[in-house]
Amino acid sequence: MEHPYLFFVKLFELVGLGHFAHVYPHVVYTWVIMVFLIGMGAIASKGISMIPSTAQNVFEVIISSIEDFMITVTGEEGRWLFPVAATVFLYVFVCNISGLIPGFFPPTASLNTTLSCALPVVIFTHIIGIKYHGAKYIKHFLGPVWWMIPLIFVIEIIGHTARILSLTFRLFGNIMGHELVLGILFGLAGAFFAPLPIMALGIFVSFVQAFVFFLLSIMYFSGAMEHAH
Repeated sequence: MEHPYLFFVKLFELVGLGHFAHVYPHVVYTWVIMVFLIGMGAIASKGISMIPSTAQNVFEVIISSIEDFMITVTGEEGRWLFPVAATVFLYVFVCNISGLIPGFFPPTASLNTTLSCALPVVIFTHIIGIKYHGAKYIKHFLGPVWWMIPLIFVIEIIGHTARILSLTFRLFGNIMGHELVLGILFGLAGAFFAPLPIMALGIFVSFVQAFVFFLLSIMYFSGAMEHAH
C-alpha cells in the first residue's frame, strides 16, 4: 500500500533523494522517530529539580510506570536491563502511533523495522544468559534428561528462532493491517469521517502491540537469567 502523501518523503524529494525516500519510507520515518525520541529525552533530562515541572512530572510517571512493571516481572536483579527494555517499549510505541498522524508512515508497518527490533532483543537475551551462566548457559538448550538431549536441543533451537519470527510478524501484521484498513476507509468514505473510530482504536492497538513486544522481551531476558532446570 502506498500512501497518497508522506510529508518527509516530499522533503527528501526537494533535496534530490526522492527515489530513496519512496523506496525506503520506513527508514526515513525511523530517522524521524529517532530524532523525536532523542529530543524528548534531552527535554526530560534538562533542568531536573526537586520541585518538578509539569513536563518532568509527566516523564517521571511514564518512566517509573515502565520500570515498576518490569521489576515485577524480572525482580530487582533485572533492574539493570531497564534502559534497554524501556527503549524498546518507547521506540515501538512511538513508531506504531506515528501512523495516526497525517503525512506519516509508521516504521513498524515494515518487516525490515520489526525484524531490526526483534533480532537485537533475541541476541541480547543470549548475551544475558552467557553473562550470568557462562558456558553453563548451554544447559538451557539441553533439557533435564541426558538421553533426550539431541531432541530437546533441536526443539530449543527452533523455539528460539521462532521468537524472532513471532516478534517480527506479530508487530508487523497488526500495524500493517491497521494501515490497510485506514487506507481502505479513507478511500471509500473519508469524507464521512468513517475512519475516525478505527483511528481511535489505533491508539489502543499501538499501545497493546508495544506492550506485548516489551513484555515478551523482558520475559526472554528474565528466562535467560534463571538457572536451567
